[in-house]
Amino acid sequence: MGVDRRQRASAALSLSFLSLIFSITAFSSSYWCKGTRKVAKPFCSELRGGTHCVRFNSSGANDSSVVQYIWETGDDKFVDRKFHAGIWYSCEEILNGEGEKCRSFISLTPPADQGVLWLSIAAEVLYITLLLIGATLMLIEICHSISILDGLKLNAFAAIFTVLAGLLGMVAHMMYTTVFQMTVNLGPEDWRPQTWDYGWSYCLAWGSFACCMASSVTTMNRYTKTFLEFKYKQKRLERSLKAKPKTPAPEKVWKMYIDTVHTTTEDYIHQLTDVHSLANPTAFSELNNIPVTHCEEYC
Repeated sequence: MGVDRRQRASAALSLSFLSLIFSITAFSSSYWCKGTRKVAKPFCSELRGGTHCVRFNSSGANDSSVVQYIWETGDDKFVDRKFHAGIWYSCEEILNGEGEKCRSFISLTPPADQGVLWLSIAAEVLYITLLLIGATLMLIEICHSISILDGLKLNAFAAIFTVLAGLLGMVAHMMYTTVFQMTVNLGPEDWRPQTWDYGWSYCLAWGSFACCMASSVTTMNRYTKTFLEFKYKQKRLERSLKAKPKTPAPEKVWKMYIDTVHTTTEDYIHQLTDVHSLANPTAFSELNNIPVTHCEEYC
């Protein structure tokens, strides 16, 4: 049973750290959404070479109305420019050149939706912070030898922080999705994409949410199962002491048993050596040797 607890604790911690890595990577990247935007080809005289340009020999080559006329007739005088956007930046490729031109995504967002975007950013920051706190509590529980009561408290707080982190992450991702769709419809004319889809950062963000919720469920399962198991052991101890004459109060003996059990180094199995003045040590031996199936039925 101790090995099973350690395995569940390690699984919850691994999922929590994986969620933290995914969320930080997605938050700092600019590939939440990607797509293409149709732009008119510039004049070749402006680029001095390259294939993505309009070749004119007429004297009106620099007249913008000519380009507008070609665009409206649907002639093949435009090109698809790729772009990708995230929480912080929106970048698009440079025609006939290497590199990208980036702009702040906040400046592209319609003024009516900028407040929602800032709320999304705040929720993402809180999401990462709560994930870090939950993972730290799990790490303390695993790496330090502490009593079972302290371990249960850390386990409960880690589960609470992880669940809250998951809820905030879900809200933050949904708010950003809404803001991006509004920006596509109401954003600047020189940015609106022709086609777009979700990128790898968006998938990574929701993968982080999935790992976070899996970690919280595993942690809550550990807490609930351990709590019910020790309630079962407490009832067994009370029945055992009531059947024997001249025994102290069951609450006092149970407190002594709990204070001597550790969650890590001794795997919940501890034989008391100085309990002759309080109770028969065979009672503790019975508690430590309860079949797993009995505890599973009780849980």
